[in-house]
Amino acid sequence: MKKHASPPRSRRPPLLIVGAGRLGGALALSLSARRWPVRVLSRTEAGRDRVKALGLKPATDTEVRQARVCLLCVPDSSVPQVAREMDRQLGRGAALVHCAGALSLDALGTPRGRPLGSFHPLCAVSDPRDALAGHTVALSTRSRTLKTVLRGMADDLALHVLEVPESQRAAYHAGAVLSAGGVVALLSAAVEALGCAGISEQEALTALLPLTRSAVRGMEARGLSGGLTGPIARGDAGIVARHLAALPPDAAELYRLLSQRALPLAGPRLSSEATASLAKLLKTPGSVKKPA
Repeated sequence: MKKHASPPRSRRPPLLIVGAGRLGGALALSLSARRWPVRVLSRTEAGRDRVKALGLKPATDTEVRQARVCLLCVPDSSVPQVAREMDRQLGRGAALVHCAGALSLDALGTPRGRPLGSFHPLCAVSDPRDALAGHTVALSTRSRTLKTVLRGMADDLALHVLEVPESQRAAYHAGAVLSAGGVVALLSAAVEALGCAGISEQEALTALLPLTRSAVRGMEARGLSGGLTGPIARGDAGIVARHLAALPPDAAELYRLLSQRALPLAGPRLSSEATASLAKLLKTPGSVKKPA
């Protein structure tokens, strides 16, 4: 990972994090641990209780005005409204930065004289104490000064920086969701499949999670095509047919669609006969036109 010069400790600007949920808490804890001056502003009593429980420092009105970078860790739908509210409260020239993956900088409005940015960690944060190091952050800003600060934050948090075109934020975020929440949904189907074999949910997760981790290690070492395993990678249409027959209809449809995606990845390893046999088996029902 290419390193960029982090601001010296004496020049790390005061940060204000708005929102004390999972991501806001994780950023506040991680940045505070790396000597960034962080204060947290929560708009709810429950949020303020979480700030105290996490040992974070709540922001006073004076500290809100003194903040130089304000990170909005709020639901996507709330970003425009909260940005307007913070524009009225922040000091002159303080930067507004949202942490929403799918939103462009336009979601922050057009406050005069404020640098705007986005800072979206690609990490499935299910608890504020989750570690962020080793992940990636999607970063965007038109301000050179703010970019230096955001890259300094990323370096101190050990985050790889990814710059995403503003016009393609939704596509980027959809891919991120598929690789996190989508994997959870996929494993729920795998757990259901093992349930058909009489295996409890807990036993299924105990068995499947290490298997999933081994698949990720394979992709890390050998890429998507090289990391593919299973009957599609072997060209075993007979086993695939048995799987489709054994699964409940919704899980079978998911299996079929994922296998369609896997077939091109396995293509270079398979004979033309095996590829044709699998393609025919996995064809979308009803997609074959009847002869006139």
